[in-house]
Amino acid sequence: MSIRYRNPVHPTYFADPFVLRTGSGYVAYGTGKVVDGRPFEVLTSPDLVHWTSVGGALEPLPPEQGTDYWAPEVAEHEGRWWMYYSVGFEDRGHHLRVAVADTPTGPFRDQGVNLTPNERFAIDASPFRDDDGTWYLFHARDVLEGARVGTMLAVDVLDGMTALRGGPRTMLTPSDDWQIYQRQRPMYGQVYDWHTLEGPSVVKRHGRYWCFYSGGSWLTPSYGVAYAVADHPLGPWTEPKGVPPLLRTVPGRVIGPGHNSVVVGPDGQDVMVYHAWDVGQTARRMCIDPIVWTPEGPRVLGPTDDDIELPRR
Repeated sequence: MSIRYRNPVHPTYFADPFVLRTGSGYVAYGTGKVVDGRPFEVLTSPDLVHWTSVGGALEPLPPEQGTDYWAPEVAEHEGRWWMYYSVGFEDRGHHLRVAVADTPTGPFRDQGVNLTPNERFAIDASPFRDDDGTWYLFHARDVLEGARVGTMLAVDVLDGMTALRGGPRTMLTPSDDWQIYQRQRPMYGQVYDWHTLEGPSVVKRHGRYWCFYSGGSWLTPSYGVAYAVADHPLGPWTEPKGVPPLLRTVPGRVIGPGHNSVVVGPDGQDVMVYHAWDVGQTARRMCIDPIVWTPEGPRVLGPTDDDIELPRR
C-alpha cells in the first residue's frame, strides 16, 4: 500500500538524520536541537512520512568534554540500544563516543569511552553488523597525507559495543573536485585545498557491501551523496567510474542534499533518508526518497520536493 509524501517530511531543523526500524515503526535521531536538556531530538513514525517528536536522546556530558554533539547513529544489540556520536567544541576536537539505552527512544547514557583518542578529528560514526555477527564502525577522520588532503572515510572492528580494535584503516579517499570542502583552508598550521568525505552508511545488498557517503561542503550546493562498493566491510572499496553523485542540488528547489542513512520502508523497498537545505538555506530538514537497485548499481529517485508516493519503482 502506498502513501503520499512531500519533502521535507519533518518541518523543523533535523540534520544528519539516522532512522532505525523497530518492531513498532521507525525512530529517527538528528543533529541540532537540545530537547528537555538532552542533545539529539528523537522522532517516531509508523511509516517514514508522519513524525512525532518524543524528546531528547542523550544525557549530556560535562561541558568540559564538549559542547557540540553531532551525527548520532543507533544499533540494537542483545536487547539494548547503542548510540555512536561525536562531541567537541564547535567544529574542533571532535571524537567518537558511545552511549547506551534500554529503549530505542532513550535516554542514552554515555559509557565513559573515547573511541578515537589517537585521531586528530573523528565524526559520523556508523555501526554495521555483518552476517557473521561481526560489528564494524565506519566513520570520518582527518588525514593530512595523500594527493587530496582532508576528511575521509575509515573503518575499524568493534570489540564488543564499547571498544574499537584499534586498527582503523582508510576505506575511501577523495577522488574528485566536487568533494572539495574549501580551497586554501587553514588547517593544522598549514593551508590546504581541503576535501571532505563524511556521513558513511553501509548496507549489504546482492552479496556485496555498499557505502553511501556525502562529499563536499555541507554549507554549499556542492554537497551530495555518492557510493562505493566492496566484497568485504574492510575493503578494498571502489567507486564506480563516470557515475555522478546519486543526490545533488536541484537549483532553486533542493540545496545540498546529503548525510544519509538507509532504512527498509514499510513495503520492503530501501529508502534513503537525508537532510537538505531549503532554498533560503535557513535550515537542514529531513527528507526521504526510494533507492532502486539496478544491474549497474543503486539509484536514488530524488531529491524531490513535490507530492509523490512511497514506494516508487
